Parts: sequence; structure tokens; C-alpha cells
Amino acid sequence: MKVAPKDPRDIILRPILTEKALNLREHYNQYVFEVPKSATKRAVKRAIETVFGVQVEGVQMMNMKPKPKRTRSRRRMGRTRGWKKAIVKLREGQRITELEAG
Repeated sequence: MKVAPKDPRDIILRPILTEKALNLREHYNQYVFEVPKSATKRAVKRAIETVFGVQVEGVQMMNMKPKPKRTRSRRRMGRTRGWKKAIVKLREGQRITELEAG
């Protein structure tokens, strides 16, 4: 079993900025991040609160499975990588200003 990284900056790999993620941010005050597969809800909550200085109400996690992908040679199928997604709901009135469009 892998252990989640100790440094909070190692837990938040990158924000997800898809149309669906921006809709969640706008309407429900939820932010979407890619996290390591070993990360837990508690570790993600602690990392978001430490790095961005906001209060987290809840965290939802999901494993994104790899999808089949055609390779250049077209002879055999490859796969995209699997990753873990965290949807973080902030308390009312809280915003992550570093991720807001400028």
C-alpha cells in the first residue's frame, strides 16, 4: 500500500479546467484537482486548506480509469494513463483566488 505524500504541495498535482469543472466552480463553489492515486480525502482537505488558505466543507474522490487509445502504428491499442480526481467543496463565501480567471 502506498502512502500519501507528506508535503501538501505534493498532493495537489494540478487543477482540472474543463468546461464541467468550471461549471461546478461557478454554480456550486466546487473545485476539481488531479491528485496522486495514494491520496486520501483527509490529506486532500488538509492540503487545500494549507496551500490556498480556505475552509473545505467536503471532498469527493474518484479513480479515472484508463481508456483505450489507438497508437500511431494502428497495429495495436494503447491506453491513456489512469489518475485520481478530487472534487473539493468550499464553505459558503470562500474562493480560491489563485485559480480564478484574471
